[in-house]
Amino acid sequence: MFESPPFWMWIVGFLLLLGPLVTLHELGHYLVGRWFGVKAEAFSIGFGKELWGRTDRRGTRWKLAAIPLGGYVQFKGDMNPASIPDPDAPAESDTFQSKSLWQRALIVFAGPATNLLITVAIFASFNLAYGKYEANNAIDSFAEESVAQEAGMEVGDRIVSIDGYVIEDFADIGPRVLMYPGKEIEITFVRDGREQSLPIAIGESIETDQFGNESRVGRLGVYSGAPQVVSVGPVESVTLAFEQSWGLVKMMVTGIAQIFTGDRSLQELGGPIKIAKYSGEQLSLGPQAFVSFAALISINLAFINLLPIPALDGGHLAFYAAEAIRRKPVSARGMEWAYRTGVALVLMLMVVVTVNDLISLPLFGS
Repeated sequence: MFESPPFWMWIVGFLLLLGPLVTLHELGHYLVGRWFGVKAEAFSIGFGKELWGRTDRRGTRWKLAAIPLGGYVQFKGDMNPASIPDPDAPAESDTFQSKSLWQRALIVFAGPATNLLITVAIFASFNLAYGKYEANNAIDSFAEESVAQEAGMEVGDRIVSIDGYVIEDFADIGPRVLMYPGKEIEITFVRDGREQSLPIAIGESIETDQFGNESRVGRLGVYSGAPQVVSVGPVESVTLAFEQSWGLVKMMVTGIAQIFTGDRSLQELGGPIKIAKYSGEQLSLGPQAFVSFAALISINLAFINLLPIPALDGGHLAFYAAEAIRRKPVSARGMEWAYRTGVALVLMLMVVVTVNDLISLPLFGS
């Protein structure tokens, strides 16, 4: 087991991770806004007190702020960094509010879309450089404690479906199992040329990585034979990258749903302190591990920002959807209350995940 890297590496990893990801996210908003002729009054990395800044010839203030937990682009016509429309703003052609509904929606969507494309680009590069792993969906051996073996499965059984989902490669089993410890599933397999089915309760495993971080996952306790490494071309590498990204999104959706249903603990949510810790750990393992972690965090940023919570990009898109249905904007009072509620939810979530982060630190004996 590796020792946890020093605290300074947490800080360096955190800044190297979130700095570029937040900057590229906000650049997505900024560039699409400029494409549609919207003036940006401020482009900030971080919140709060300005530490450094300069104003370009277009009148945009580029700045670094004291709290490195995000960023924003404040367009002309916005009352504040949350992009709440300013009712007193002049009706000019370069304001955000003067643009058509679809243009405003694209400007807002551009930030999360940029984070998604970053993830796809990283995965595609790795796929192109290292190829993909393929393993036969037949069981080669069992773990010491295997719920599949206890249920009656044998070496050589070829798993063909789980709960009706077709299994073509051994890697297809993970998405149907990892996020569902304790869930009862039906496995269909082929033995001696005959198809059979068995109900199996997925086993629960608390697994620890080399830095002592624990995660609760589901396991069947089955292993494949040695996988083959297959080279992929540019087109397939990108297609595979989208599939890998979509698989991560489905896992995030499943995890959040399980927290709401009580199948997972709220303590499994992590915040900025845990991200900093993991950033330092991955940085200590080398560039490849750190870039892989950056891909994971990038798609997390895209997913979180698309949640329909006012003050996040998804909240703006929800307002635009309501505007499209009602054929008129949401009232200023309704929007104000929605944003206040959204900010309160975000702050409450930040408090919860920060407490979780602090409790998980070795200082508290976890």
